[in-house]
Amino acid sequence: MPAKGAYISLGLTYCACASASSLCNACLGSTAPGTTGRKRSALLLSAAVAVSLFFQYSLAPSIVNKTGWWKVYSSIPGMGKRVYAAWLDGCDGYADTPDLLRQCVQNTGVYRPTAVAALFYSVMAVASGTRPSLNREAWPAKYGTYFLLVLASVFLYNGPLFDGIFLFVARFGAMAFIIIQQVILIDMAYNWNESWVEKADECDRLDWGSGKPWLRLIVASCAALYGCAFAGIGLLYHFFSGCPENNAVITLTLIGIVAITAVQLSGTEGSLLTSAVLSTYAVYLAYSTVSKNPSAVCNPQLGNSDPWGIAIGLGLTAISLAWTGFSWTAEGRLNREGVQTTRSVSPNGPQRQDTDGLNLDTPFIDPESAPTTGHVVEGGDDLDTSASGRELWKLNVVLALISCWMACMLTGWGSIQGVVGQDDGEEHHTAANPTVSRVNMAMVGVSQWCALVLYAWTLVAPRLFPDRDFS
Repeated sequence: MPAKGAYISLGLTYCACASASSLCNACLGSTAPGTTGRKRSALLLSAAVAVSLFFQYSLAPSIVNKTGWWKVYSSIPGMGKRVYAAWLDGCDGYADTPDLLRQCVQNTGVYRPTAVAALFYSVMAVASGTRPSLNREAWPAKYGTYFLLVLASVFLYNGPLFDGIFLFVARFGAMAFIIIQQVILIDMAYNWNESWVEKADECDRLDWGSGKPWLRLIVASCAALYGCAFAGIGLLYHFFSGCPENNAVITLTLIGIVAITAVQLSGTEGSLLTSAVLSTYAVYLAYSTVSKNPSAVCNPQLGNSDPWGIAIGLGLTAISLAWTGFSWTAEGRLNREGVQTTRSVSPNGPQRQDTDGLNLDTPFIDPESAPTTGHVVEGGDDLDTSASGRELWKLNVVLALISCWMACMLTGWGSIQGVVGQDDGEEHHTAANPTVSRVNMAMVGVSQWCALVLYAWTLVAPRLFPDRDFS
């Protein structure tokens, strides 16, 4: 009987492992030759976002209060004290202020999974640069490795790895991502505009004048986005004015919106919808800048949670992950060399040569399309020799920058602020690290203007150099 029991256990274990392997392969997508692993990369970062939110809002408070999840670790001999000491490392200076202490520990909770994600994608960038097929292989093992590293990071002390080295790198990585975010939004806006224009043309070919509703939708979308942008400017003036630095940020943002719109309307480059999307994004960045002001007089949100900012930031992260992993136009944006041999075809035969491989008439994410639907790619599926395979490292670099952006967005760029006292029933809010907050303001503000200037350049450059191809 014991032998039979052992055989039964062994058989059940084998079935469980085989089922888990099949489930992982089914969920993580195909690993057949010709695939790139983009979707699986994006899904891993989505899991990292979920773990970051769990660490920030569940695990970190339980460790501070020694309740909940902390009791799970404390049940293992020696683990409870180790986890408690590791997560409070560097936060001891806020021991007399529970609100600041909790926020400090929550920040370090975010740094752990995002730092591991940034490290993972950095290694993948190097690996895919030398052997592109590594980006599509062994994804169940990669997921397992990532989660094991995150589990190990729970027992590591905050300094100097997380709240020192990684936070410094993450701030500059987030600055770079803000500029890349503009490329993503421009790509979406162009595809959005071109898709609705094409639908209007198709309707007009069947019945002249029936395409007007699609054009009206484009105009309505532009009006709604500009309405949100100018309403946001008004709210910023109402709630955050009173300080010279805040007034300068808001006024310059308004000038930038008007300038890029005027430049776009004065020529044939770009589209009004693209300008509207970028204007709304600029207002969000202006809000991100002024909300980091360490002065309570200038910042009414000082010491309070920022659910709207976090929600918008998570939304932008979701858009970025969708674009990176599921939009096949991202192949062209991330890879300028690997699409030279792509030509557009239709049921009626070839219609035009696409030198950059981008068909802006195709929606941002078309569930019925794939990189080979409607396109013929010459050169085969060998990722190790094709140009598109050699450029896969760019995908991982973008995902590493998104990891840095997540770390900064969820933690207010590493700032710590909260309630430090209460007199006569009135709470007093302050920033525990005002110098850091002002540096963060400058970094976001510079990133905002880099994005606006870059977009303006895409509109002006074709006019200044008409003989050059800026497609």
